Amino acid sequence: MSGIVIIGAGHAGGSCAGFLRQYGYQGPICLIGSESVPPYQRPPLSKAWLSADMDEDDLYLKGPDFYALNQIDLRLGTTVQMIDAETRHVVLSSGDSIPYEYLVIATGTKLKPLAYKGADEVGYYQLYQMHQAKALASQLKQGARIGIIGTGYIALEVAATAIKHGLKVSVFGRGERLLRRVASLSMANHLKSIHENKGVSFYLNSSISHLSQSLTHEKCLHFDNGDEMRFDLLLAGIGAVPDNSLAKACGLRGHSDIVVDHEARSSNPHIFAIGDVTSRPLSPHYEGLHHLESVPNALEQAKQAAAAIAGSKPPMVDVPWFWSDQYEHKLQIAGLLQADSTLIERRHETGVSFLHLTRDHRLSFAECLNNPSDFMASKLLIAKKIKLDPTDLSERPLKSYLTLT
Repeated sequence: MSGIVIIGAGHAGGSCAGFLRQYGYQGPICLIGSESVPPYQRPPLSKAWLSADMDEDDLYLKGPDFYALNQIDLRLGTTVQMIDAETRHVVLSSGDSIPYEYLVIATGTKLKPLAYKGADEVGYYQLYQMHQAKALASQLKQGARIGIIGTGYIALEVAATAIKHGLKVSVFGRGERLLRRVASLSMANHLKSIHENKGVSFYLNSSISHLSQSLTHEKCLHFDNGDEMRFDLLLAGIGAVPDNSLAKACGLRGHSDIVVDHEARSSNPHIFAIGDVTSRPLSPHYEGLHHLESVPNALEQAKQAAAAIAGSKPPMVDVPWFWSDQYEHKLQIAGLLQADSTLIERRHETGVSFLHLTRDHRLSFAECLNNPSDFMASKLLIAKKIKLDPTDLSERPLKSYLTLT
């Protein structure tokens, strides 16, 4: 009997299986995951779990009996070789074939490898799956030297965790700033100062030529100018790309990711796609299609697909939001950074907020460090498209604008 097949047992896929049952779907559900463990949270891998502040059981989305009790066929350590969209079957690497009425692709992303000569021979860590975090955690020892290649949130979160464990941390980036794609220059510079005050050394505009390993097993970074730096550990945090090979092979619309609509439905009416592998509309908040890599996005799309399949009421489209924990600081971001925005800085006792206004004085993007009140108000202000007064925005409570609507 055909039912629902979900490829990918990460946060998006695992949540979708649960929402299908919650919304009343009673047919067969098969959840296929390439890892050997049930669906779990990825964000703590670079933070609480890497710091040993969180038990492994706390990572899992559901308890050990959830899938059996809800008659979800959970197939772990299993990969899909092909999607046959014409006959509506997925073919596993084992050769087995599973029919589907609807297919949900939740394959997420795959990490970019280091392309430098010698990288594979030297060996380096990456951080995306639980086993990778376990391996790295075992090496975070007092006094060790770690070199981190990359300047995104994962790199900065690992840097903060490594400092907490007493390591000497150096961060390398090709560009002239941190967080180029995901944060304003003001917030990037503010976070850089926080890290430097904690002891992190940054080497921006760095040009690595190749990697090698010394006779004492040190990891050596060689630079175009002839300089060399040595480390006990290397971590590559240079980003990821959508894992869309199955989707491309079966002809789904998209380029580097899968294009979906407000129901998370792809160009094939029997195939949905959710999470980091997609580009999706965010109207009424923003025009066009957007690629988002976040847990809130994964959950929202999991609800969209489950609701469409089960015939349930679709969820409201939320303003996109993100977060990052670094040291004792919590960064919460609402909205998307737009070109030609006007920056308003709000200082407070424990942190700072950077608000970005459109030309007609509406909030489009808010970066709030240690200020949950500003963050919550910003989400509502973006959603309601409320006009703000830039002349008093640096000090006036944001929630006061909400009472005028």
